[in-house]
Amino acid sequence: MTDILSVTSLSVAYGKIEAVHDVSLAIKSGQIVTVIGPNGAGKTSLLGAIAGLVPARGNVSFDGRNLARLDVEDRVECGICIVPERRELFGTMSVGDNLLLGAYTRRSKKAEVHRTLEEVFEIFPRLAERRKQLAESLSGGEQQMLALGRGLMTRPRLMLLDEPSLGLAPLIVRDIFRIIASLRQSGMSILLVEQNARAALETADYAYVLETGEIRLEGPASALMKDERVNESYLGSSGAEVR
Repeated sequence: MTDILSVTSLSVAYGKIEAVHDVSLAIKSGQIVTVIGPNGAGKTSLLGAIAGLVPARGNVSFDGRNLARLDVEDRVECGICIVPERRELFGTMSVGDNLLLGAYTRRSKKAEVHRTLEEVFEIFPRLAERRKQLAESLSGGEQQMLALGRGLMTRPRLMLLDEPSLGLAPLIVRDIFRIIASLRQSGMSILLVEQNARAALETADYAYVLETGEIRLEGPASALMKDERVNESYLGSSGAEVR
C-alpha cells in the first residue's frame, strides 16, 4: 500500500505559542491511523492544518500532491474532509438539508448526490427516519451520526475525525466506532484524533501519541495497546471497549 497522506515536519503556531512542533506522519490507502494524547496536545491543530483550516509550516501531501497552495474547498475537492469536534451542524435546518450541504462542492452532479444521500441513509438508518427533523432536535449520538454523514456526502478518500466520541454514552461510542471501522472496508482512509485511547487503538491500524505538540510514540495500534507507557497514561481500566 502507498501513502495517501504524508505529513513532514509540520508545525502550527498561534502567535508565539507553538501548538504543533515538527510532526511527521503517514497514512496508507485504506488505513485507519489514530492520534491520541491529552487535552492541549495539539491534536485539533494538527487536523486543522491538514484540512487547510489553520496556517502551518512544513509539508502536507495527498496522493503525491503538495497541498501547500490549496485552500479548504480545494482540499475537499481533492478528497479530504474533516468532521470537527463540535460537529458544527446547522441546528435550525433539517437533517436532510444538513447532509445536502455536505455535497456543496458536488452540487452540479444531482444524480450522484442523490445516490450518495441514499448510501448515507443506508449507513445511518436513524438519519433516514429523521430526515425532516431539525438537527438541533437530535440526540448527541444522532448529531454525531449526522456530522459523519455530512462528511461522507463529499465522497472523501480521506476523512479527518476530531474526537467523534466526545460527550457520548459508552453504548453510542461503540456504535460510532463500529461505523468508523466499517468505512475502512470501503477503501476509505481515516485519520482519527481521540481522547478515548482504548476505543481508538482497538479500531486503528497504526497509532501516534502526541504530547505537548510532538510525537512521543508511534507504532502498530495493537503494539501500543501493550506498551507500558501508553497503558499507564491513557488506558488503565477505563475507556469504552469496542467489539
